[in-house]
Amino acid sequence: MENQNDVKSDIKKYILEASLSDVKDVEDDALIFENGLLDSMGLLFLIEFLGETFNVEVNDDELNPKNFESINSIVSFVNNKLAVKV
Repeated sequence: MENQNDVKSDIKKYILEASLSDVKDVEDDALIFENGLLDSMGLLFLIEFLGETFNVEVNDDELNPKNFESINSIVSFVNNKLAVKV
Protein backbone atom coordinates (compact mmCIF):
# COMPACT_ATOMS: atom_id res chain seq x y z
CA MET A 1 0.00 0.00 0.00
CA GLU A 2 1.29 3.43 -0.93
CA ASN A 3 1.84 6.15 1.62
CA GLN A 4 0.32 9.61 1.33
CA ASN A 5 3.46 11.12 -0.27
CA ASP A 6 3.50 8.41 -2.94
CA VAL A 7 -0.19 8.98 -3.66
CA LYS A 8 0.37 12.73 -4.03
CA SER A 9 3.46 12.22 -6.17
CA ASP A 10 1.69 9.78 -8.50
CA ILE A 11 -1.39 12.01 -8.87
CA LYS A 12 0.68 15.15 -9.45
CA LYS A 13 2.84 13.38 -12.05
CA TYR A 14 -0.26 12.13 -13.84
CA ILE A 15 -1.89 15.57 -13.94
CA LEU A 16 1.28 17.22 -15.23
CA GLU A 17 1.63 14.58 -17.97
CA ALA A 18 -2.05 14.79 -18.91
CA SER A 19 -2.15 18.58 -18.68
CA LEU A 20 -3.61 20.54 -21.55
CA SER A 21 -1.05 23.29 -20.95
CA ASP A 22 2.74 23.54 -20.97
CA VAL A 23 2.93 23.85 -17.21
CA LYS A 24 6.07 22.27 -15.71
CA ASP A 25 4.86 22.35 -12.11
CA VAL A 26 1.58 23.04 -10.37
CA GLU A 27 0.83 24.00 -6.80
CA ASP A 28 -0.92 21.27 -4.82
CA ASP A 29 -3.87 23.58 -4.11
CA ALA A 30 -4.17 25.02 -7.65
CA LEU A 31 -7.63 24.66 -9.17
CA ILE A 32 -7.09 22.06 -11.89
CA PHE A 33 -10.10 22.80 -14.09
CA GLU A 34 -10.18 26.57 -13.61
CA ASN A 35 -6.51 26.74 -14.61
CA GLY A 36 -7.11 24.61 -17.71
CA LEU A 37 -4.94 21.70 -16.63
CA LEU A 38 -7.73 19.19 -17.31
CA ASP A 39 -11.12 19.33 -19.00
CA SER A 40 -14.14 17.03 -18.64
CA MET A 41 -12.51 14.29 -20.72
CA GLY A 42 -9.41 14.71 -18.59
CA LEU A 43 -11.55 14.05 -15.52
CA LEU A 44 -12.75 10.76 -17.03
CA PHE A 45 -9.17 9.72 -17.73
CA LEU A 46 -8.15 10.81 -14.22
CA ILE A 47 -10.87 8.61 -12.73
CA GLU A 48 -9.63 5.70 -14.86
CA PHE A 49 -6.06 6.38 -13.68
CA LEU A 50 -7.18 6.37 -10.03
CA GLY A 51 -8.90 3.03 -10.55
CA GLU A 52 -5.92 1.43 -12.28
CA THR A 53 -3.24 2.89 -10.00
CA PHE A 54 -4.88 2.81 -6.58
CA ASN A 55 -7.75 0.36 -7.17
CA VAL A 56 -10.16 3.16 -6.22
CA GLU A 57 -13.68 3.10 -7.61
CA VAL A 58 -15.41 6.46 -8.00
CA ASN A 59 -19.16 6.23 -7.53
CA ASP A 60 -21.58 8.60 -9.24
CA ASP A 61 -22.40 10.34 -5.96
CA GLU A 62 -18.66 11.03 -5.45
CA LEU A 63 -18.37 12.98 -8.71
CA ASN A 64 -18.45 16.14 -6.66
CA PRO A 65 -16.26 18.99 -7.95
CA LYS A 66 -14.83 19.42 -4.44
CA ASN A 67 -13.28 15.93 -4.68
CA PHE A 68 -11.37 16.78 -7.86
CA GLU A 69 -10.68 20.52 -7.79
CA SER A 70 -6.99 20.32 -6.81
CA ILE A 71 -4.21 17.83 -6.24
CA ASN A 72 -4.76 18.15 -2.49
CA SER A 73 -8.48 17.39 -2.81
CA ILE A 74 -7.83 14.38 -5.06
CA VAL A 75 -5.20 13.04 -2.66
CA SER A 76 -7.60 13.47 0.25
CA PHE A 77 -10.36 11.70 -1.68
CA VAL A 78 -8.08 8.78 -2.62
CA ASN A 79 -6.67 8.46 0.91
CA ASN A 80 -10.20 8.41 2.34
CA LYS A 81 -11.18 5.67 -0.11
CA LEU A 82 -8.05 3.67 0.71
CA ALA A 83 -8.67 4.05 4.46
CA VAL A 84 -12.15 2.59 4.05
CA LYS A 85 -10.69 -0.49 2.31
CA VAL A 86 -8.28 -1.28 5.15
